[in-house]
Amino acid sequence: MHTNERFDLILDYLKMHKRATVADLSKLVYVSEATVRRDLNEMQRMGLLRRTHGGAMYADGSEEVSIFVRQEVNATGKEVTASIALPHLPDFHTIFIDNSSTCLALVQRMNLQHKVAVTNGIQAATWLTQQDGVQVIMPGGELKPNTGFTGSMACNALRGFRFDVMLCSCAAIDMEGTYENSLAVKELKVTAMELSDRCILITDKTKFSLKSPYRTVGLRKYDSIFTDAEDELLSPYREAGLQIINR
Repeated sequence: MHTNERFDLILDYLKMHKRATVADLSKLVYVSEATVRRDLNEMQRMGLLRRTHGGAMYADGSEEVSIFVRQEVNATGKEVTASIALPHLPDFHTIFIDNSSTCLALVQRMNLQHKVAVTNGIQAATWLTQQDGVQVIMPGGELKPNTGFTGSMACNALRGFRFDVMLCSCAAIDMEGTYENSLAVKELKVTAMELSDRCILITDKTKFSLKSPYRTVGLRKYDSIFTDAEDELLSPYREAGLQIINR
């Protein structure tokens, strides 16, 4: 079976079942698990799917993926990215934290005692309430399991704040900017950026190979960008004058 035929079968299977293990796909396309892993890595690079621990899930650009699933995608890379960003964070009193799994990895490393933390993510808010002395605020609005609070009510609620720092990730990134899978998520992030003195982007290297439909902002809108991507991948960004920290 040719590579493109395997790709088609794998995509059809993921469209139907949403997720699959390497073992499942190996039986489906009659090749070794090692070959399936190589196929999945290449398909992720092409933006056709998203790798998970032990398999893959369908990358439908029209839908936001649950944070519980997103936490599995390159989990090690997100932990590394969070560790890279942590010592570079500026002083702040009030912070906005988005509903991304990468920001959640960073939040789990931060001491936010005596800080005001506003987040649209239920998982981040739940984690923060376990810390003593943190004032945790959620904006309200339309609650969806995959995106947290979004919509016009959430955006309007955010306008009652001014943030020293905004922490955010993205669904995809390229030389033109960052992107989201949901228009509502994009609008919420743009609103939070307008209300923040500093915007910090933290994104793992898999986002450089993905495509998403809604452009949020250009990369120069971010005061700092942190990632676990290799120097070779970041070379064109740095040649364009962008400061991206990866160690």
